[in-house]
Amino acid sequence: MRPDVHGVERGYDMELHRNRGALVLPLACVIGGGVLLALPGENALLRRLVALGAVLLGGGVLVGLLRPFRFVIDADGLTVRRPGLRRTIPWAQVAALALARPPARQGLVSTPRLLLVPAPGALADLPADARHPVDGRAAVELLDLARIREEPAEVATALTRHAGDRFVDALDAGPADDRPGDRHRTP
Repeated sequence: MRPDVHGVERGYDMELHRNRGALVLPLACVIGGGVLLALPGENALLRRLVALGAVLLGGGVLVGLLRPFRFVIDADGLTVRRPGLRRTIPWAQVAALALARPPARQGLVSTPRLLLVPAPGALADLPADARHPVDGRAAVELLDLARIREEPAEVATALTRHAGDRFVDALDAGPADDRPGDRHRTP
């Protein structure tokens, strides 16, 4: 437990951390491309073009991976700092949260996502890009859990503790259209 600014124990806070394993490949591209660019040689236009492409592609991916990221679940709400979203979302502005797995596309396994349904009149500036897995309400995708080090069960425990009834863990359930109780619901 961490005390707040007034020295009062507030309860369990959880800060999520970005998975840094994805840095290896783009870093290898940048280093390999740099080495190829540094090698001497005449009539090596194709090698230089490939090396330059590797440096640019790897560098672009590295920049994206090194952008600021912060995600905290605590008694006050959610603190989100990621590309496209930088704010603290108090629990009063959250109608529902769900850990869900979107439907697989073209045989690829989908990764778990954290979805937020804003309270009526709150967070109107956030684009709804998903649907709540239980009732189909418009939701905002806050986080792709494949990009963090913490396990979905750890995130679910923290959300259950702080969000209470607003949170549902739908990872073990199929898509909403496949569950018999949800077939006749309208979004």
